[in-house]
Amino acid sequence: MKCFCSDCASNASTTTRRCFKDLWIFENFSEGQMNELQKIGLKRSIRAGSPVFTQGSPANEIFLIKVGRIKLTKIHKDGAEITLDFRKAGDVLGEDVFSGESDYPLGAWALEDTVTCGFELRDFNALVLKRPDIGLNLIKSLGVKLSSVTGRLDSMAENSLENRLHRILSQVAREHGTKVEGGFELGFPLTHEELGFLVGAHRVSVTRAMRSLTGCGKVVRKGRKLVLPLIF
Repeated sequence: MKCFCSDCASNASTTTRRCFKDLWIFENFSEGQMNELQKIGLKRSIRAGSPVFTQGSPANEIFLIKVGRIKLTKIHKDGAEITLDFRKAGDVLGEDVFSGESDYPLGAWALEDTVTCGFELRDFNALVLKRPDIGLNLIKSLGVKLSSVTGRLDSMAENSLENRLHRILSQVAREHGTKVEGGFELGFPLTHEELGFLVGAHRVSVTRAMRSLTGCGKVVRKGRKLVLPLIF
């Protein structure tokens, strides 16, 4: 990609200098192949609260989050919106464009001012027609994504809601939290309703489970933020 690292540098805690060349999705790419990707690079700035893309809109772009944090959501037929996951600086967003999906199956919203770099699918497809080796290398890397999905499925298999909630919070804290003394702090609030969607439980049940987790010290509250002690 055309490197925007210097443009994206800031004092924000959610800034990364990672480039596409550093990510697993392009780990099999040669320097020459990455140079080809540079030619189709795009930079976007999204204000907090604004959509990166909406559910049902054409799936036509892949992003690397350079600055900021993004929430992934899903709207059901009854109009209920659920929180599926969170992505931070250094993560890739929009990988579904490679699956053949014509529309985004979910929505992505900036939790804070966000900067991304990436490329449009039509430009990538045109590049693959000229360089089939680039498409083959991408296919080799996409399987790695299954490990994250497997981890979430393992968490959902927990019989105890408290254990399930703790595992999900621990995973989110490790992936999106900030290292503090004694654990990881989540820098953004999570409502009990959002947690309920993540663990597949009602909000009231999540409230009881959170009360139990904070009571035994597995989760510590700091205002509206949560700290997961290093016991996992």
